[in-house]
Amino acid sequence: LKVMADDAAIDVFQKNMEALLLGAPLGPKPVLGIDPGIRTGCKCAMVSANGALLQYETVYLVGRNMPQTSMIISLLRTHRPVAIAVGNGTGGRETETILRAAVKEAGVDVMIVSVNEAGASVYSASDIARHELPDVDLTVRGAVSIARRLQDPLAELVKVPSKSIGVGQYQHDVDQGKLERRLGHVVESCVNRVGVNLNTASPALLSYVAGIGPKLADAIVKYRTDTGKFQTRKALTKVPGLGQ
Repeated sequence: LKVMADDAAIDVFQKNMEALLLGAPLGPKPVLGIDPGIRTGCKCAMVSANGALLQYETVYLVGRNMPQTSMIISLLRTHRPVAIAVGNGTGGRETETILRAAVKEAGVDVMIVSVNEAGASVYSASDIARHELPDVDLTVRGAVSIARRLQDPLAELVKVPSKSIGVGQYQHDVDQGKLERRLGHVVESCVNRVGVNLNTASPALLSYVAGIGPKLADAIVKYRTDTGKFQTRKALTKVPGLGQ
């Protein structure tokens, strides 16, 4: 009965994971990511169309009689983001309400989207995050991740361990080995179904492509950094260790 229950639960987790990974991407457009906070303030990260961090600020919006909206208005007018991605954690709804007023005051056309922030804190403390954003605080990395999740959920969520995304209740009670294998298979299946952009994909995303592991993914990114963008798929054969 325990084995049957585990299998049934893992089936649900698998479907939930697939739905998260295959969420519709906003695409390569500038986004302002906000990780809401009441006591420590909201961490705001302005991210460019290709996912690079442009500017970050800590703004106190929630739990105050006079929210500090002037900095938000300045960010909106300076960088002109297409959307604001707000984490759905504590204070998320209150932050959205204040942001709507700020957007109206700024006189800009920006949509506000609530984004699932599960696993963002795990990503921000990971080796991948330290490599991508070495000069900023953990909390800022979380806000960057929230912005990128709106731009491309699949490309960002593959950087987070599958079990940290929170794909269902009681996921820590089932057979952990079986859960990890099934969720890993879902990630690989989704990446290979959608495909990757060879000139923008991170090593974490490339490593899930069939036949390419972490070492080859690093080699592809290094080659891309050293020689510039790939002009054709055939150029991949020049990457050391890849061959035909």
